Amino acid sequence: MSSDDGGQTPYMDLAGLEQDAAPGPTPPPGTRSSTEPPSGARNRRTGTVVLAGLAAAVAVIVVFSPASGGSNASVARAVDDTNTQEQVDNGAAERAVAALPVTSEALAALPQATTKGTVPNAPQDPAPALHTGGRIVHPSVTVPVYAAPGGQAIAALPPQQHFDGAVSDTSVPIIAEKPGWAQVLLPTRPNHSTGWIHLDDPAITTLHSPVRISVDRERFQLTLFRDDAAIGRWTIGVGKSSAVTPAGRTFVLGSILEEHPTYSPVILPLGAHSDTHMSFGGGPGTVGIHTWPSADVFGRAASDGCVRVPRDALDEIARTAPLGSVVEIS
Repeated sequence: MSSDDGGQTPYMDLAGLEQDAAPGPTPPPGTRSSTEPPSGARNRRTGTVVLAGLAAAVAVIVVFSPASGGSNASVARAVDDTNTQEQVDNGAAERAVAALPVTSEALAALPQATTKGTVPNAPQDPAPALHTGGRIVHPSVTVPVYAAPGGQAIAALPPQQHFDGAVSDTSVPIIAEKPGWAQVLLPTRPNHSTGWIHLDDPAITTLHSPVRISVDRERFQLTLFRDDAAIGRWTIGVGKSSAVTPAGRTFVLGSILEEHPTYSPVILPLGAHSDTHMSFGGGPGTVGIHTWPSADVFGRAASDGCVRVPRDALDEIARTAPLGSVVEIS
């Protein structure tokens, strides 16, 4: 493991993620099955139009009913995200841009979008303080990452992330969308790197996480949200002044169960890196969420950049937050 200390085996892969409502390829093993409303009930809009003709005016009244089917709020939101996104350009609907072809040789030569990689030409996150919609991308095979829709490929996103012997499925959050495309956060250096994924690629599955994590460094507070409702809040420890915990939005990149824990039974590496340390214990300097043997670290800035949380907080986050869930650090 490449955060503060070491890790060995995977703890969680795609557990907890909800299959996105958009039609797509069969999800990989470990993906939670969709609870999408039955076909024909998804995102249905019905309308009654009443026309009253008068000599001087015509009144048109359209009444819409809510989307039917599916009691799960997060699934309903995923349905809305998929079926109601319309972008208008000069009064005309924007059309999807085709992806430039990338040969297998060219794909293999691209920088790897992993916690150990660097993508020097990656676009930076344009709004690192904004919430996301909870949508997540998971590739079943290595896919190209582009600088822009229809632009050049700048990186290769593999289906798994490797942490010195441990493996987690790759799940990256969507921060913006255009027809047929999604801008995602990348787990590489430099921090706040992003790229565009072609959603029409059959290797791409879109999922949804109802969970997000907020880290307030000044107040030493971590809050866990589900569907924007706080379900847990704890006093935590953060990076010291010489190795601050990097601000901005990142995400839960992996989940590792320690076979022989020395300080934390579970480590959750994030998609962010220390700006001070290029390496932790030989790894790439990945920042993570983990607990600590003594409680005196909570409420203090004393770590090398990782977020230290109480044991009950770690248990709840590891149980609740799927891979790809956004972590907002302020």
